[in-house]
Amino acid sequence: MKTEPIGSIPRPLSLIQAMTAFQSGEISREALDEAYANALRDTIDLFEHTGSPVITDGEQTKPSFATYPLSGIGNLAPDGIIIPFADGHVRQLPRLTAGPFRYGVYAAKFLNAARNCTKTPVKQAVISASALSLLYPSSGIPNYSREAFLADLIDEAETDIRGALDAGADSVQIDFTEARLSLKLDPSGSLLRTFIELNNQVLDRFTPAELQRIGVHVCPGADKDSTHSADVDYGALLPDLFQLNVGRFYLQMASEPDRKRVLRTVRQVLGPNHIVFVGVINPIDSTIETPDEVRERILEAASILPVAQLATTDDCGFAPFADDTSTARDVAFSKIRARVEGTSLAARELA
Repeated sequence: MKTEPIGSIPRPLSLIQAMTAFQSGEISREALDEAYANALRDTIDLFEHTGSPVITDGEQTKPSFATYPLSGIGNLAPDGIIIPFADGHVRQLPRLTAGPFRYGVYAAKFLNAARNCTKTPVKQAVISASALSLLYPSSGIPNYSREAFLADLIDEAETDIRGALDAGADSVQIDFTEARLSLKLDPSGSLLRTFIELNNQVLDRFTPAELQRIGVHVCPGADKDSTHSADVDYGALLPDLFQLNVGRFYLQMASEPDRKRVLRTVRQVLGPNHIVFVGVINPIDSTIETPDEVRERILEAASILPVAQLATTDDCGFAPFADDTSTARDVAFSKIRARVEGTSLAARELA
């Protein structure tokens, strides 16, 4: 039975201190880059010691899972869309001010750095085209239409995914956390379907074999131990979500109050070529799951979903933004170890 991490891992204290010192001008860019490299090597070493058959770079050098492509580009203003979380804190996206739209950084850069540190297969997370579509202001941009922006965005999103595949990613995970949030903003589902149509325009550029290595991750957010859309019912999301032309679906599930009901909905929309990675670890709960608890969650899912199409993952990343220190680093790796061991226990029992 396959098991994969979602992505982000809390940064070590030494890296957080270096980032703060760089922002205040106390250390050089070279010193910050050295801190990044040390954090990457340490993260990969700890990941390997969990026994995880597939690892990530922990997104140690990304400012966030969503905004890494924007690093270094100048046609942005800070006053973009605000995303509120249940605990009262917010995240704000930047706003595009002029065209054309081009990524400043592609995910293959992170993947290549990670693969230089390990022989273990590496999964690469990328941000969805739909998330980046929110950069375009509702008031428009002079001499750069929304249609022209979307054409550029689709090209750039394809380049990002294809670059990761060509660089040797074991799989590529598209982060689509705005899927569930969209239903909170627009309960009719029109916005969600617009997002899915846009993402499918990117995915339509890949072959069936490539699509089996591409997946989509959805969750209600997991930032500073809070969520942005946990009150949105999965039942309103899944039928449209499974219209995405991907081979893998990474679904937050451990924190769901009625997992069996959601799993039955998944069973109804599951296609023959889909693999469903059910979340068996809750990253915003400080309690460390035991391998036996993970095994029971897997057996619950296996009682509803075909075992041949079942795999496991974490509900979400542990620190999707660089300043998120709500989860201790050792707690995150203990949880990952429990997922790996619990998946092994369930696989033996199901076999």
